[in-house]
Amino acid sequence: MEILLEELYKTDLSLEKFHFRKLFIDNKSYQINGITHSGKSKLVKNYLLDLKKSSYLYINCSDIRIDIEALNENLSSFCNKNRIDVLVLDNYIKGIKFPNVTQLIITSQERHKIDTLIPLQLYPLDYEEFLAYEQKYDSSALNHFFQLGGFAHIHKVSPDERILNIQNMLQTALDDVAFAILILCAKFSSQKLSAFTIYERLKQSRKISKDKLYKSFEKLVSMHYIHQLGKFGSPKATKKIYLCDISLKSALSIEKNFSTLFENMVYLELLKSAKECYYEDKIDFYLPQSDEIILCKPFVDERKLFKKLESIEAFLFTHSIKKITVISMNKEREIAHPLSQVAILPFDIWALGD
Repeated sequence: MEILLEELYKTDLSLEKFHFRKLFIDNKSYQINGITHSGKSKLVKNYLLDLKKSSYLYINCSDIRIDIEALNENLSSFCNKNRIDVLVLDNYIKGIKFPNVTQLIITSQERHKIDTLIPLQLYPLDYEEFLAYEQKYDSSALNHFFQLGGFAHIHKVSPDERILNIQNMLQTALDDVAFAILILCAKFSSQKLSAFTIYERLKQSRKISKDKLYKSFEKLVSMHYIHQLGKFGSPKATKKIYLCDISLKSALSIEKNFSTLFENMVYLELLKSAKECYYEDKIDFYLPQSDEIILCKPFVDERKLFKKLESIEAFLFTHSIKKITVISMNKEREIAHPLSQVAILPFDIWALGD
């Protein structure tokens, strides 16, 4: 194992042009979590390449040559002998013992209970991060985002191979039960969906225990492959399901519904803002801390919008809603309303506004 560690220590890291991410690393010790291909390795390598080569050791724990028992026997002494300040365990595997180093960084799909490490959650690219990959920013950028989604590597995959690329990527990262659950979630994205409903549907086509399905579902949620949104004031109500990236909708389902895809995209932007958020009957998103509701209307019809506002006036009044934001594809204007300020905003302006 010492020979392998010596090889890894001497190997030069390579990284193609690194694009702006909203998450960054400084000289603290971190646990970086994120789904497959969310950019964990690139984020870490970009940080390491600014350091003195002899000061760090980068180990990708997915390397099949690594024996955990042998690694545990040799890693601490190797770090001491070579005066390693920064150790990175990419794709960390539970059971690897941590040596005493100045800075430790691990990456993993799953979050591990390690109190000494600062947890960071890395998501696929949001719209602002996506724009760094565009050759130019014009009216086509948003449509391009709908086509590609937030997996950065997809920019380099030819259009005819993108769907299979995402499918293979997910099948490699997940077991067959979790993958089957994800496929069903893709079909019903932006809709109310419970683990029990998923179990009822999947048991018709495969033999599966309820306990195993529930555990797989909870694992997908904890790893952020899927997200759940609760109903305001109703913690026991069925939650709405959103995908970790909009590209999964077309990659895993033949269902075509642009409105639900658009809503999923809006949700992911809200998720990164870390704002308290819920859904309500006839209301896509309610943000109680700012007394705001958000309606997703990619192709907004103002006559239908007025009827929509009439149908939720009781909620607007009861909760003293000050602001109604209607997110569209390209329409922008202010609308007079007796109870709240109503603004129609294009998605790109809204997403980049903060």
